[in-house]
Amino acid sequence: MTASDRHLQDAGPSVPADTGDSEGYARGLSPRTIQMIAIGGAIGTGLFYGAGGAIEQAGPGLILAYLAAGLAIFVIMRALGELLTYRPISGSFAEYAHEFLGRFAGFVTGWSYWAVWVATCMAEITVAGKYVEYWFDIAPWVTALVVLAVMFCANLISVRLFGEGEFWFSTIKVTAIVGMILLGIGVLLFGFGHATNPTVTNLWADGGVFPNGIGQSLLVLQIVLFAYVGVELVGVTAGEAREPRKTLRKAINTLPFRIGLFYVGALVVIMSVSSWRNFHAGKSPFVEVFELIGIPGAAGIVNFVLLTAALSSCNSGIYSTGRMLRTLSLHGEAPARLNKLSANAVPYVGISVSAAAMVIGVIVNVISPDKAFAYITSVSTIGIIFVWGVILVCHLLYRAKVARGELPASDYRLPAAPYTTVLALAFLGLVVVLLLFTDSGRTALVVGAVWAVLVSAGYFVLRKLGSSSTPTDVTHTS
Repeated sequence: MTASDRHLQDAGPSVPADTGDSEGYARGLSPRTIQMIAIGGAIGTGLFYGAGGAIEQAGPGLILAYLAAGLAIFVIMRALGELLTYRPISGSFAEYAHEFLGRFAGFVTGWSYWAVWVATCMAEITVAGKYVEYWFDIAPWVTALVVLAVMFCANLISVRLFGEGEFWFSTIKVTAIVGMILLGIGVLLFGFGHATNPTVTNLWADGGVFPNGIGQSLLVLQIVLFAYVGVELVGVTAGEAREPRKTLRKAINTLPFRIGLFYVGALVVIMSVSSWRNFHAGKSPFVEVFELIGIPGAAGIVNFVLLTAALSSCNSGIYSTGRMLRTLSLHGEAPARLNKLSANAVPYVGISVSAAAMVIGVIVNVISPDKAFAYITSVSTIGIIFVWGVILVCHLLYRAKVARGELPASDYRLPAAPYTTVLALAFLGLVVVLLLFTDSGRTALVVGAVWAVLVSAGYFVLRKLGSSSTPTDVTHTS
């Protein structure tokens, strides 16, 4: 019997109360904080910086790619929301995989999500060093080490400090996007600034919506999808959110608005103010638009926002990996010591181990930052597709058990399921197939296959050693 089975047996058929806290965490994340984590979770360097190369590849068709991926992400999050209202718990992805797919799936899901964020954090602390170089002559690895140390300490102190940091990081990112959209609309309506022929007709007049062909717009889906990494972070906060069912439901319900404004809206304004042909890989489209509007120090402003996005990602990475390691430990799938909580109800051992793993990023940054990181970040590429897929499969199985009367139905249901669930799974499958057609995509698939072999071997080794036989009890230390 798994830990999830025991939990369900002990709890009975009823849904746990919002105030319950069987995991030992403190519910220190306020609704205000959860909302901002949800808003800013998926806004990162993929939009602020990486969109330049995506626009160059797909043209205005990129807007439709973001819209299609956004619909799939909304289905994933509504499926996760239904599971969370059924049983809100930190480390939700691994917990639901345990419950509905078995121990092996829970083990692979938990460790894969941990690897996703460790790899992401390694990359982010590296680029943070490059952003600081814009102002100061400091070696990137020094900045990377300082950033990691600061975020590590903040997460060790309390979950509330993590939440406050993420609140303000998200506020800066959101302010930058909203400011750019409002100024861009001003350029389109009143014509101020230095833009040449700013008009919404730029979206279709210069080569059409798909100037490089529909094929390029399909290939860009893999870039677009990974820009949404982090949107699922609200699921990890379930064990520490106040009134989790109410708070998480509200956060997920606003997702379509956030996607429409921050991604689709921003790109519509960007490619209306200037033709898509003026945006290129290696330069932020936000810098380009701010310069056309006539904002002094545009590059410096966007560089600051990019640094904020990197800090936010690292902060989230340390938070989520610490919780995921503790979930694995509670199932006996990681060393028992990782389940320990500090006096402030923080999984300090899991956070420390994760941060230590992230130090590898600092070392790689000194030795070979380019090629090595291409392989490291490939783990996050294929890993997040796997985790999102697990969420959808667990949702299908949950609905099947509800239909048979084996589990209580959630009052927060994914519309048109199971059809929407299957369509979202098909979309993720399409992206996996598209990975075959690019060099970076093939690298992701190869690294993903290697990771699958390693994590599977780890599971069977642990079973043989008897390390995964009995989940450990929740323990605290002063």
